[in-house]
Amino acid sequence: MSGKQNLIGWCLTILSVALCFITIPFSLFFCVKVVQEYERVVIFRLGRLMPGGAKGPGLFFVIPCIDSYRKVDLRVLSFDVAPQEILSKDSVTVAVDAVIYVRISNATISVTNVEDAIRSTRLLAQTTLRNILGTKTLTEMLSDRDTVSHCMQATLDEATDPWGVKVERVEVKDVRLPVQLQRAMAAEAEAAREARAKVIAAEGEQKASQALSDAAYVIAQSPSAIQLRYLQTLNSISSEKNHTIIFPYPADVIRNFLASAVKG
Repeated sequence: MSGKQNLIGWCLTILSVALCFITIPFSLFFCVKVVQEYERVVIFRLGRLMPGGAKGPGLFFVIPCIDSYRKVDLRVLSFDVAPQEILSKDSVTVAVDAVIYVRISNATISVTNVEDAIRSTRLLAQTTLRNILGTKTLTEMLSDRDTVSHCMQATLDEATDPWGVKVERVEVKDVRLPVQLQRAMAAEAEAAREARAKVIAAEGEQKASQALSDAAYVIAQSPSAIQLRYLQTLNSISSEKNHTIIFPYPADVIRNFLASAVKG
């Protein structure tokens, strides 16, 4: 049966070639094709793949009636992964979408092994996104996007290799949280900031009190230091052109006056 099919195929091929020669130059419009630099063409003759792999770029020839061909674009293609409702490892429901960059690495395999390589990759990306992010906590999703992207790229690249597809890059675009969770996280962050502010203020008060204590000790070692400090204070007040100057009365004088009054 196979030999009979080969004989019929040869007969059809000879008839088609003869018809092309008879109808030259009109047949050239149907026989001569052009493929661009970024494209390759896979040719089938009587349903069988032509040897030699994909053709191009440049001119290629087909025999009408018995040859069919399919062009494959080798440029990098990008497509969005539809937002996926994902339940994280810590039981938080989030909506995640991503963008995938792929290209055809083997035109022949992409045509013969899968019906639509790009569409299949798109569908596989959706399930892979759910499977990988389902093993991550919410914190890991938000902070380790690069790790998630690399893991997803490696998984997709391994799965699409038999389809002749190369996954160049995967990027997680957005992680959308429920409104209630956003409010709870905002309240938690605000409380944490207030706690840090109180700690910083307390540390500042502690350092300031320590500095004042050290200053008081230095002034106590020299009685004239308080007078110099008093004169510096008066100088700074006068530089601001104030009409009222508060004159501090030394506490030692008051103490001595009270002691004299008690003795009298």
